[in-house]
Amino acid sequence: MPDPRLPFDPIDRAGELWEQHFGDSAHMRLATSVMRVQQLMIARLDAAVKPFGLTFSRYEVLVLLLFSKRGSLPLSKIGERLMVHPTSVTSAIDRLEAQGLVERVPDEDDRRRTLARLTDGGRSVVKEATDAIEADDFAVTGLTSKQTEDAYKLLRKVRSSSGDFAD
Repeated sequence: MPDPRLPFDPIDRAGELWEQHFGDSAHMRLATSVMRVQQLMIARLDAAVKPFGLTFSRYEVLVLLLFSKRGSLPLSKIGERLMVHPTSVTSAIDRLEAQGLVERVPDEDDRRRTLARLTDGGRSVVKEATDAIEADDFAVTGLTSKQTEDAYKLLRKVRSSSGDFAD
């Protein structure tokens, strides 16, 4: 099987061309690198949870439900916390429900709302899937523990400065 890797870094090459045409490429190279790293990490995380019939986005829903006080949340709250469109939440819940990992239940506090509740099977699967993800260091490769923490702090600063959360 041929090596799928390119013989050069395409972002470095794009940076060189950027500088010839537009000037400083530091911000372009960083933004493009972050987006590429996200693609690589999602591919690895999806592969890690695939044996459990999950995608990483559906895994995130299960973890969010596991972390909730009652093991259930309104669908709107799931979308808000995961920062995804309501249609994506509905689709994820539909699939997880079909797998028996979550169930839709009426909200006892507000009968107009529906909650997604983690099932016992869902609890088991999320724990097994987490073991698989942790065995691959959450798809963070090539960094020391200190570099990982430093990278997190730098990206947190970018998120905060972009208005992602109140700091």
